[in-house]
Amino acid sequence: MEQFFCKTKIFSGPGSLSVLAELHINRLLIVTDPYFSENGTAQHIASLAKAPQVEIFSQVAPDPSVELAARGTQVVQTFQPDAILALGGGSAMDCAKAMAYFSDSSALFIAVPTTSGSGSEVTDFAILTHNGVKHPLVDSKLQPQIAILDSDLLTSLPPKLIADTGFDLISHALEAWVATGASPISDALASEAFSSAFTALPRSFSGDLTARQSVHTAATMAGMAFSCAGLGLCHAISHALGGEFHTPHGRLNAILIPAVLDVNAEKALHRYAALSRRLGLSAGAYPMAMRSLKNTLLQLRRSLGLPQTLAEAGIRPSQLRAKLEAITTAALADPCCSTNPVKPEAHHVRQILHQVMGHD
Repeated sequence: MEQFFCKTKIFSGPGSLSVLAELHINRLLIVTDPYFSENGTAQHIASLAKAPQVEIFSQVAPDPSVELAARGTQVVQTFQPDAILALGGGSAMDCAKAMAYFSDSSALFIAVPTTSGSGSEVTDFAILTHNGVKHPLVDSKLQPQIAILDSDLLTSLPPKLIADTGFDLISHALEAWVATGASPISDALASEAFSSAFTALPRSFSGDLTARQSVHTAATMAGMAFSCAGLGLCHAISHALGGEFHTPHGRLNAILIPAVLDVNAEKALHRYAALSRRLGLSAGAYPMAMRSLKNTLLQLRRSLGLPQTLAEAGIRPSQLRAKLEAITTAALADPCCSTNPVKPEAHHVRQILHQVMGHD
């Protein structure tokens, strides 16, 4: 039996933050990082919401920890908001989701993404870090009720951030496409998200502001796809590496995903070939079509100035070898493995890591 669901109401386009005034919020808690608090964005959003009482929790840091979420949970319990608004990238949304979840809050949850990649604004996923290990939380209660995709928030994104988060979107779409929970509906979202990102990402990276709403929408579509279809080995290894080395998540995905395709081809060659054909990349036999898809990924990665290996990303091979068994164990314990088309084993993780390791 297949299933698809998305309870999130999505408002999209320039100026869509104006919808906040229609929600009649009385007690608003904004969860964000210091940057959006210091530059006035959080305060501007509070003014748009016209809430009589506003609290801003601006302690969010990259890879939010369990301890950070616990501090935020206390704020929720003390302030008792009727709406929680997550402002920022995946880290802000993950932290806010955990705060709402662990406080058992019934507040309206509003996600306002400022990057285009995580898809967290429509997913039932959140990632918390504890003792150097990233722990995915998966629960339907984590899915926001409202997502606001306002391209006015994307005008000053740095190119490196566009590249990193863009490949998070790309890997979401590719993993959802071959995941064991895939359905015709998730397939439609995943293929359109991949196609749109492939076209618009280089233009967004080069400064084309009109392309950014397209990428923003594609990230949400990919989030909808993987929230139902599942993810896979790329994200499992990326979570393990990110928890240990604190390298940006999307950058790790960009390095890993071509090698993951090689492992998954044992079971998903026909699926990769079908996506390649659907996008007009190749009409050849399965191996040729998949090779075209992989080459497309490599070309896109180069055009966005992303590293080709973990060594180029700052993770020395000697460091990786020293942590190889711990990373392998953490990756295989990650829930994302459960929907990978090939049942992951330790030798698959080692094969991928050796392929992308690079040189000192």
